[in-house]
Amino acid sequence: MMQQSFPELGLQREDCTEMSWIESVLYIFELPVGSLELLLNRTQANVQHFKAKVDYVQKPISKNGLEGIWKRFFEEEAEEAQMLFVPYGGRMDEVSESAIPFPHRAGNLYHIHYIVYWDEEVASERYINWIRRLYSYMAPYVSKFPRAAYINYRDLDIGVNNKGHTSYAQASIWGRKYFNNNFNRLVQVKTKIDPYNFFKNEQSIPSLYSRWAKNGN
Repeated sequence: MMQQSFPELGLQREDCTEMSWIESVLYIFELPVGSLELLLNRTQANVQHFKAKVDYVQKPISKNGLEGIWKRFFEEEAEEAQMLFVPYGGRMDEVSESAIPFPHRAGNLYHIHYIVYWDEEVASERYINWIRRLYSYMAPYVSKFPRAAYINYRDLDIGVNNKGHTSYAQASIWGRKYFNNNFNRLVQVKTKIDPYNFFKNEQSIPSLYSRWAKNGN
């Protein structure tokens, strides 16, 4: 397939390594592929800080848009930054948006995973500001109404709950970005299964059942 679509790359079979998905996790993090026991180690010798964000692209980014990206990657904070382009289409387009909570199907060319790394915690603000500037720059070139996001790369910049007591309107800010029209269905399920919002996180699905209403407040 690579030879048919991208012959200019000159990819050969010996350039490739076949491995299982779990082995690929080791490979990505530059660990010995044959040592799965390493995944049981919950400590890290060197802690590297990072901030990640995600966008969905539905129309090709213009040449001027791409040149603006390159310019930002020449900035000092981008020395260990990445943009990962994950293609969609194919089988992804064949599954209905409402089939499962994950809604980002037909109409998306790919999603972009932005990530920046740094070593010293005292420098966090510089790097976080850099990736926020990049994200702001990308606004004209990505999905809109809402600007979609991927729940697996949770981004607290798009909103957090009010210490666990989140209104429907407040949670809609991030809920529709992650789940599109499936958000309403998830709220109904949450209200039925966990009406008092026992299970929650910074961007959890809210319950429509009011604890304060039950208590007469």
